[in-house]
Amino acid sequence: MDAVKKKKFKSDAHHLKPVVMIGQSGLTDAVIAEIELALDCHELIKVKIRAERDERKEICNKICLTTKAELVQSIGQIIIIYRLNPKK
Repeated sequence: MDAVKKKKFKSDAHHLKPVVMIGQSGLTDAVIAEIELALDCHELIKVKIRAERDERKEICNKICLTTKAELVQSIGQIIIIYRLNPKK
């Protein structure tokens, strides 16, 4: 993802609310399915990860690998991810 696209996605995502929240249970199959569904519908989503910093980074990497999404930005507990939906 080039810098221009990344900047546009950051500004597009600014007003979005997190559509998925990852809590005490961590990254379950149900959460992954929910993220997949949200990416199919919206392409650009925010996810809130309630965990320690190291664990958040690990969860973020796992989400991106599993869903084949690209990380746009990570600030504190919020990550912004993007995946193109070719059907849109």
